[in-house]
Amino acid sequence: MDRRVVGNCERIGGRRLMRGLLPGTVLFLIVGVAFGQQQSVPDAPAPQAQSAPPNAPTPQAQPILGLKGQVTPGKGAGQSEDEMTVDQPAPQVESGTVQEPPAPPPPPDHFQKTPPEIPPPGQGPVTTLHIPVTAVEVPVTVRDKHGTLVGGLPWWRFRVYEDGVRQRIAYFTTDAYPLSIAFVIDATLPSDIMKKVNDSLSAVTGALTPADSVAVITYAATSPQLITNFTAAEGARLPAALAMAKKPGQAMGVPMVDGPMVDGPTVNGLPADPTLEPQIGNAGGFLVLPKDAHPLNDAILFAGEQLASQPRGRRRIIYVISDGRNVRSKATFKEVVQYLLTNNTSVYGTEVGDAALWGIGYLDRMKLPMLQPEDVLPRYALATGGDVYHELSENGIQTSFVHIANSVRTAYTIVYMSHQPTLSQNYHTIDVRVEGIPGLTVDAKAGYYPRASESY
Repeated sequence: MDRRVVGNCERIGGRRLMRGLLPGTVLFLIVGVAFGQQQSVPDAPAPQAQSAPPNAPTPQAQPILGLKGQVTPGKGAGQSEDEMTVDQPAPQVESGTVQEPPAPPPPPDHFQKTPPEIPPPGQGPVTTLHIPVTAVEVPVTVRDKHGTLVGGLPWWRFRVYEDGVRQRIAYFTTDAYPLSIAFVIDATLPSDIMKKVNDSLSAVTGALTPADSVAVITYAATSPQLITNFTAAEGARLPAALAMAKKPGQAMGVPMVDGPMVDGPTVNGLPADPTLEPQIGNAGGFLVLPKDAHPLNDAILFAGEQLASQPRGRRRIIYVISDGRNVRSKATFKEVVQYLLTNNTSVYGTEVGDAALWGIGYLDRMKLPMLQPEDVLPRYALATGGDVYHELSENGIQTSFVHIANSVRTAYTIVYMSHQPTLSQNYHTIDVRVEGIPGLTVDAKAGYYPRASESY
């Protein structure tokens, strides 16, 4: 047979042999040849005339990856040892150990759907978290059993409770605050009492400092009247406003039921004042007297509205000279107290006239059931953390204002952070105590209403 035919047959047979092998066997053979190992395939027909297929390259051993002696552990290719920088030692893996696969990611957080802001390492926090809380400011005055102001108490002597739960004191100071005072004068007082009040007004400026400011308000049977808005305590405007606030007061007398003046003055045969017209159908011609009005609630609310515009960092005070009577006010006591507590305003006062008498004033301050007392000024002071003096003489009225100014200026100031909702409008009680010293009286406001503008 021709040799070319035989060679072609052998070549064709070798290709058929390679095609007849399984794919895994072919891969095994190729890997074995690459590493210079001799492998044998069982049950595979051997070539008849030669040990290697025709036209196949001769197997040769090759170095692994061809990088032997060219790469140093911990140093990149082509990098000298002087250029090496080692941040962390490379982990040592012992032969035969199996490296653990990376941990799977945690399940999604359904509570916090967005990740927090994480600052770069070494730079510290870059974000300030703001939690809305209400800063409750509580001015506190402490007196001993003789009524003398007690100063110099450390902060750890005080205990503050809100709704019966003790609170952490966040701020404490004995520094004097500048005062914003709304001076309210009752013009419905009898004329003899009003004269004492008028003569005592000159002592008001002596108890103030240049940092204080004062507004002067009067009220009678009608709406309150603003004599002057807040002006400097030692300026020329305040004495002029106090002079304008002097009123004659109401004349007190017994209505006449008989005589030539029973009908009062007339104009063209008609009573000049319709309220003095004799009551038709009543024998003896009893007069219809004007309705008595002492709108103290309205006056205090009006003063609180003026104080609400005063900036932070000032103590807001309403000082009232009155007999404490409240008759025919449009605003209720509860509404006014809520407004005052919401705006950090305290009510102080000097009661004159009948309210200064021990018997009448004492009964008015008692909380008798089924009895609504007309004297509401002590109730305002109790609710807002203020105080009330009772004086009959001109000198006593002057002295009372000096004492009130001193007590306000030397009061302790305690601030704590309440986590009550700022928009709840619910009333929360406050109880301030001094521990370890018996016989002391603590004056502080009885509660507060949260306010959004006071939150931080």
